[in-house]
Amino acid sequence: MKRRSIPNASSANATFLLALLLLVTISPSFLQHCLARRESHHRPPPGGLHHAPPPTPVTPPPPPASSATFSVLDYGAVGDGATDDTKASADKLQLAFAAAWSAACAGGASTVLVPASYVFLVGPIMFTGDSCEPNMAFQVDGTILAHAGSTAWRSGVVTQWLEFKNVRGLTIKGCGTIDGQGSQWWGGASFAGDVEMELDSDRIGTSYRPTAVRVFQGANVTVTGITIRNSARFHLTFDTCRAVEVHDVAVSSPGDSPNTDGIHLAGSVGVSIHHTTIACGDDCISIQDGCSDLFIRSVRCGPGHGISIGGLGKGGASAVVSGVTVQDVTLNQTMTGLRIKTWQGGSGSVKSVRFSDVQMSAVKTAIVIDQYYCDHTTCTNQTSAVAVAGVAYQGVAGTYTERPVYLACSDAAPCSGIHLADILLAPVKDSGRHLQGPFCWKAYGDEVRPVEPPVDCLSAGAP
Repeated sequence: MKRRSIPNASSANATFLLALLLLVTISPSFLQHCLARRESHHRPPPGGLHHAPPPTPVTPPPPPASSATFSVLDYGAVGDGATDDTKASADKLQLAFAAAWSAACAGGASTVLVPASYVFLVGPIMFTGDSCEPNMAFQVDGTILAHAGSTAWRSGVVTQWLEFKNVRGLTIKGCGTIDGQGSQWWGGASFAGDVEMELDSDRIGTSYRPTAVRVFQGANVTVTGITIRNSARFHLTFDTCRAVEVHDVAVSSPGDSPNTDGIHLAGSVGVSIHHTTIACGDDCISIQDGCSDLFIRSVRCGPGHGISIGGLGKGGASAVVSGVTVQDVTLNQTMTGLRIKTWQGGSGSVKSVRFSDVQMSAVKTAIVIDQYYCDHTTCTNQTSAVAVAGVAYQGVAGTYTERPVYLACSDAAPCSGIHLADILLAPVKDSGRHLQGPFCWKAYGDEVRPVEPPVDCLSAGAP
């Protein structure tokens, strides 16, 4: 047996004190609760859909030795679910959450703690990293509720609730919940079945509603463990970010909540999203202009609109998306499965996209490329379009309720390099919908069988 070296006395004492501190500050029951809640995110969906096994619980790396924890309770937050915790107590005029953040920034590589067993009612807050050292952490173990009665929401200016701006090495983590209380906003939209649910936010009047959590101009960002639910609009947004990882996160809102994208990516590069469960009223993951080097795997989506690239090119804008990999995902009762949507009149490109090992159950339309995206009953045809090239679908299986494949490409910029391989899609029996076969227009590529049903409308070769 290999002998172990014996540490000196001072090292042993330090180790003992550290272990004692951890035992005092972190109760075993709370840790078990966190792990149990995280495991529940990865239980197989009903119906026996394939899904990756639950991941080994992730232990985040220890913070730097100089780190400290700043609880919002120490800066005037009450946490009773009724007191407005954006206002500190009478003898402290600063905002409670903002004051804790400022103090943590001054401490360097520190943690702002939203403690367990408390409910904090807060309005819109911006956490800026301009004066912060890298590697800040925002730990949510309790519950944060959006203030339902704040007049600030109605100003038309505030479109974010919790915003983190220009923070390097940010970690948002914990076992707690961020609740946008969005039902107060959803009632203002009217719906006319699935057609209305496909419309953009501007069309149904949701663009003024606050996003629950937004990270803007961040670098080396991690979001893990938390639950975000019932956002008024998008749940989690990354805008102009670099090097992002999202894992073991749960997003939850009703399937009829308008424009409540689960994770929304814009102008962000180097993003990994994995082992995450998303249920919402719009795209589970939305990929917008300026995104590249994206890796999405082991994600469960439903209800929602599936995983979407776009809409791109609205109002004649130029848009570029490239290097997107989506694998080992499940989609359950979503409006679309894997979708690329672009507006007529735009320019730019979508290229180097790969979807693989995808399981679907009762998805309305499984595979979609739509270069005629329109938010009205009819739209005027235009000649220019965002080009779509080099899109591969491999190992896509499951059931649909209306159509298996819909490839509507531009006359001026036909789709090229579409690759279909090992596609096994079957209609749901007695779905109540009128079943339709594959549709193609100006779509070029190839099939490697089995492809069921056969997409005979796909044109061989190049445009």
